[in-house]
Amino acid sequence: MPRARELGLVGPGLPPGPLNAITDVAGVLVGHATLIAGEGALRPGHGPVRTGVTVIRPHGGNLFRDKVPAAVYTLNGYGKPLGFEQVRELGLLEAPIALTNTLNVGLVADALVQAAIEASPEIGITTSSVNVVVGETNDGYLNDLQGRHVRAEHVRAALASAASAAGGPVAEGSVGAGTGTSAFGWKAGMGTASRVLPPQAGGYTLGALVQANFGRAAQLTIRGVPVGQVITPPRDDPGGPGSVMIVLATDAPLDARQLGRLGPRAGVGLARLGSTLDHGSGDFVIAFSPAATVPHTPPALTEQRAVVVDEARLTKWLFPAVAEAVEEAVLNALCAAENMVGRDGHVRHALPVGEVARLVAAHQA
Repeated sequence: MPRARELGLVGPGLPPGPLNAITDVAGVLVGHATLIAGEGALRPGHGPVRTGVTVIRPHGGNLFRDKVPAAVYTLNGYGKPLGFEQVRELGLLEAPIALTNTLNVGLVADALVQAAIEASPEIGITTSSVNVVVGETNDGYLNDLQGRHVRAEHVRAALASAASAAGGPVAEGSVGAGTGTSAFGWKAGMGTASRVLPPQAGGYTLGALVQANFGRAAQLTIRGVPVGQVITPPRDDPGGPGSVMIVLATDAPLDARQLGRLGPRAGVGLARLGSTLDHGSGDFVIAFSPAATVPHTPPALTEQRAVVVDEARLTKWLFPAVAEAVEEAVLNALCAAENMVGRDGHVRHALPVGEVARLVAAHQA
């Protein structure tokens, strides 16, 4: 399936990285576990199942022992994420990020805690506890949400998938945490993109990964073209406010405060697509930098490391990179997704990318 850039749905801007994915940031790993089972009428707790889990590892080592600077930002707080408060307080990420569905947050968090304890048996005994981070969107239109079907074995599978991916391409569309999600009334899911800054801004890379589950059909705008006013899903359901989880990674040596400044610019990318961050939409950003790790047990009180002191020169390029990468990541999620029938015969249709590409091209001519 062609990606958004190949279809002409991405406007001019900064160049993407080699994979046009969050894994263009060295060390970052992404893994999915996808759950699809059953069909027909909803049997709460039993199916049909259209859900999954996605994990993001900032580096391939032990993240509890070697943490990374991080920040979280709330665009709209109608959501149930876990672990954000300690990230806000300390500015560090010490476990892989997991994304899943709304009612599965607790079970996924439990699995992450167990995995962290197995990797670092000192947790809670001779040292502190561990803060895991889980984001969510509601896939209940297609999925048996009450079933909470993502279990520990699926989280472990996603972690293993990330480890084996070795920083390669990231699967998009109806996979992992995006299996049952929709955007702008169409089937969506997971999407990713990246941007490379010019030499005068250090040549750093910025990558975005989104779990797209937001927006109404009429809102969809691509390259300034009101696509949603012309091309609509072949049914009456226009989509709903939903939610979006956005993960940003960069190899620029940003501290937590500087990473926090990236969050609002992710909202610019959503706005370009027509989103107005609806009342009932949980829109959150998690940003991190694996450029330098922070040891759990530091050998000394202080250390020397590279820091960004000319923020103006860097953010001139980094802020647009965030907006562009987030916008393209959502488009990639839409382009990669296929038709899906879920519980009670609910259908989410794939965006007719050929028709959309022709419409956008006609407006650009």
